[in-house]
Amino acid sequence: IHCYLFKEFSSTSTTSTTAVGTVTSRVTRNGNATMEKDLLNHEDLAGDRGMIDDIFDETYREKEGPKPPLQYVWRNIILMSLLHLGALFGLTLIPSAKILTLAWAVLCFLLSALGITAGSHRLWSHRSYKATLPLRIFLTIVNSMAFQNDIYEWVRDHRVHHKFSETDADPHNAMRGFFFSHIGWLLVRKHPDVIEKGQKLDLSDIKADKVVMFQRRYYKPSVVLLCFTLPTVVPWYFWDESIVISFFIPAILRYTLGLNATWLVNSAAHMFGNRPYDQNINPRENPLVSLGALGEGFHNYHHTFPYDYSTSEFGWHFNLTTAFIDLMCLLGLASDRKKVSKEVILARKMRTGDGSHKSG
Repeated sequence: IHCYLFKEFSSTSTTSTTAVGTVTSRVTRNGNATMEKDLLNHEDLAGDRGMIDDIFDETYREKEGPKPPLQYVWRNIILMSLLHLGALFGLTLIPSAKILTLAWAVLCFLLSALGITAGSHRLWSHRSYKATLPLRIFLTIVNSMAFQNDIYEWVRDHRVHHKFSETDADPHNAMRGFFFSHIGWLLVRKHPDVIEKGQKLDLSDIKADKVVMFQRRYYKPSVVLLCFTLPTVVPWYFWDESIVISFFIPAILRYTLGLNATWLVNSAAHMFGNRPYDQNINPRENPLVSLGALGEGFHNYHHTFPYDYSTSEFGWHFNLTTAFIDLMCLLGLASDRKKVSKEVILARKMRTGDGSHKSG
């Protein structure tokens, strides 16, 4: 399997056919400035991935009239409260834990995070690269360790998020505030538009993946085994760690930190940071979020170019997920990484960015 990157177009006036489709762009120069006149043909670019449902829908309009009343999901409120209390207790146990237990907790955090970032996000939600069966199986296993809904449901919600970002049809609409976009959206019933639009998405590519559908069928037992049992049993069995510490640090605390790292992409990365690629959308560049979420905080870039496998123009910088995908490609387990060319990125910065790229 050959590893290569797809480049979208060069910085001259041209119509070129590439592996990601036909891209037409008119570029003019004013001194040293380069201005991109036309948007990339996103549907052509997305066509190579077999889906277009992560491209923002300009035609959507929110319904007029009062918003539907909030309906609290008390089961989720209680469980999330207990989970975070358990995580706080886990924090107090860290000084008593063995070094191996803490290292195991970090490893579980990294593995489960990759199940989300390299798995349900970049592979299945955006089809930004291709993975062989062994890699898909691995990513499914560590995705269950992350316990953030099964891959099918995660992909459905994420594609709706991109297609209807910052509207009533966005599951974690950041216009409703930090708390809602961070965790509140999981504590209330979904807005009717989220359900309606989610049901209309084309998820045939996900339904056709037998690994994903196998996980969906056995998701609950896989979570019990991989998210809670395995992280607890390993330190207790192999190096005689206390069962309490084994449960509350590698399982509960690690799981809670993983959730919040992902949620910060929905909340902080939609509110705090600069917008060098498109100042007309809400998502921001937030390096601190990227550090905790293994590269997912370059969010202005990601919403501008959702099909880029790296979700950033800076390669491995604060982006462990990109390094992981590149390693998998080197090992022959991944291929066909989609990447936006530097010329397209620069032209987009100058056309719609907030100018922050000029300061470095």
